[in-house]
Amino acid sequence: MFAKVQITGVIELVTGMHIGASGAFSAIGAVDSPIIKDVRTGNPMIPGSSLKGKMRSLLAKRYNTTVATIPDEDAECLLSLFGSAKKPVRTGRILFSDMLMCNWESLKEQGLTSKTEIKFENTISRTTAVANPRQIERAVRGSEFELNLIYEMNDEAQMEEDFKILKEGFRLLEYDYLGGSGSRGYGKVKFKELEVVTVIGEVSDEVLEKCQNILND
Repeated sequence: MFAKVQITGVIELVTGMHIGASGAFSAIGAVDSPIIKDVRTGNPMIPGSSLKGKMRSLLAKRYNTTVATIPDEDAECLLSLFGSAKKPVRTGRILFSDMLMCNWESLKEQGLTSKTEIKFENTISRTTAVANPRQIERAVRGSEFELNLIYEMNDEAQMEEDFKILKEGFRLLEYDYLGGSGSRGYGKVKFKELEVVTVIGEVSDEVLEKCQNILND
């Protein structure tokens, strides 16, 4: 039995988010810490690797019974879902795509004139009291990004267990942050409009409904 199941939805920013691009060659006066953007549209984006890495690290805290120094030492349920490079090599069953900002027109109607904001921050030296001002670019609060995951199913019973782990990952992330500077209030997110559909092969309606209910719970 083999099928591919698509999980779609929306990631909404509850607070401004910073997932950094390289600012090593910024011109004088430019933003010190820009965010990563889609080169074709200029829209802010969430790399699939950022979402996958954050979810896996949070789930590792939840499910690992010992401290794992590398992902290949994670709990079996995580290795089974996300894969492992440790021999024997295992391919992950969940595939993440890059996510682009998808509600710019709606934000413009609300009066926004820019897809990002510049937040000015200062660090103060404790020994000299000298300020070090910085300009940090953020995707604005209220931005939405299209979530698109593909789950490879080869066992319906396993699929239900994997969806419980995915749901836990979404829940943990909503109480944590995505990107940098989370301790300063950046990167709070909310998952919404989650939907599960079979795109290749067949999955029983009963199992699809159970998995949908797991995500909506």
